[in-house]
Amino acid sequence: MGILCTVSRGGYTESFHVAYAVAVDEAGEILLSCGDPDYLTFIRSSLKPFQAAAALDAGAHEAAGFSSEELALMCSSHNGEEVHVKTAESMLNKIGLDASAYECGKHPPYHRKTRYQHLKDGVEWTALNNNCSGKHAGMLSLAKKLGADPKGYTEQDHPVQKKIFEKLSEITGQNDFPTGIDGCSVPAPIMSLKTVAGLFQKLAAGTDPSLHKLFDAMSSHPYLIGGEKRFDTDFINVMKGRAVAKVGGEAIRGIGIKTEDGKSIGIAVKILDGAQRPAPAALITVLDQLGILSEKESEALSDYSTIKLTNHRNICIGHITAEIQKS
Repeated sequence: MGILCTVSRGGYTESFHVAYAVAVDEAGEILLSCGDPDYLTFIRSSLKPFQAAAALDAGAHEAAGFSSEELALMCSSHNGEEVHVKTAESMLNKIGLDASAYECGKHPPYHRKTRYQHLKDGVEWTALNNNCSGKHAGMLSLAKKLGADPKGYTEQDHPVQKKIFEKLSEITGQNDFPTGIDGCSVPAPIMSLKTVAGLFQKLAAGTDPSLHKLFDAMSSHPYLIGGEKRFDTDFINVMKGRAVAKVGGEAIRGIGIKTEDGKSIGIAVKILDGAQRPAPAALITVLDQLGILSEKESEALSDYSTIKLTNHRNICIGHITAEIQKS
């Protein structure tokens, strides 16, 4: 059975969401499985640290002179706040390009205050506001390092994407991944939840130099991973260097955790209907089941274990909770 996420209003059940989750150890053995660990799904933006690793393997970050903050942005799905936009702009400047080189498209900032301020000031949104702008700056740096024409870097047969899939095969041991097209136009591979969990175990393990550097960048600069009122940012902050989380579209999330005994665990959680709203509660339920969180960490993340729902007057009208279903 999976994880049942219950949406209540006024003490009555209004809706349900179902999640699958799997946790694996360093040997790839399953520590916990809620639902089908072989469930196939698009990894979406949870892939970003591993896409970034291909650029680091090639030395693109060193050639560009990217800072630790800029490495973190390569792994982020950010809010489009000023700090995110400025960091992406800095990355482009370092490789001699501007936003016109992006092939990710543009959308309004996720951050409500920033979006409203832009509307008020008549600011025109660009691809720098795209939540994937850091990832794409990293891909463009890889194109430059490879001496490849940056045009078409989002196409699957471009040298940039070939390097990324080579890295993905190296990490997973798999050679063929069915793909679709992600929201930012790059190839989006399909893989099992167990494979996603294995990727994040390796991100936390510290054995791969590029992944180790990216884990440190993500854990050192959590605000760049999401931003204000974003679960990944708050979770990484609370975990203080021993864990990272990375959300993806349609409610997939990967988590890499360093344990107290010096080992590492990877977790993948997927809300089957793609709704993001119950995802944090499902993850906290998994972490509680595994005994990962300290009492202090649990308390700091309590707003996510039971998610308060409010109306337009900020009145609490219900909650979202999650519970592992017994078979």
